[in-house]
Amino acid sequence: MITSNDFRPGVTIEIDGQVWQVVEFQHVKPGKGAAFVRAKIKNLETSAVVERTWNAGEKVQEGHVDRRQMQYLYENEGMYCFMDTETYDQIELNKESLGDTVNFLKEEMNVSVMLFKEKVIGIDLPATVNLKVIETDPGIRGDTATGGSKPATLETGYVAKVPLFINEGDVLTIDTRTGEYTGRA
Repeated sequence: MITSNDFRPGVTIEIDGQVWQVVEFQHVKPGKGAAFVRAKIKNLETSAVVERTWNAGEKVQEGHVDRRQMQYLYENEGMYCFMDTETYDQIELNKESLGDTVNFLKEEMNVSVMLFKEKVIGIDLPATVNLKVIETDPGIRGDTATGGSKPATLETGYVAKVPLFINEGDVLTIDTRTGEYTGRA
């Protein structure tokens, strides 16, 4: 058990048999009345995000999420295959359970697979990935007054907004949380 005062982004809690992760929280101490904690939490199984409040110091069941290092192997007919790097066991996950993370998966990439009660609930990607530009329009000099951007298709099929100077074949660093271009690799 943990208290609502222990909330931090990334902490997992269990509510009604489901595991939730604290996305953001705010400790509120009004001038009149008792203090409380307002938190935005994300259901790790359904990806639903809700806002909830607790009294300050209220006990909450901690959600024990196991994390296993696995390597992404390949995709076959909408099923994504991962291999445990210690036991060499393989699991397959469908696109729905992975969500937007499929936009950043490259073969042989190491990821952290999250399990709750021996059931896979999602994967954690590295903060950034390096992806090669497969297709983009050539940038035209003088196109805009303040930089500008254009769409670029990356090797995973994901389309990102990039600056005009990016060309086909460039390797870019992409933030996996926001999907935004952060620089050249």
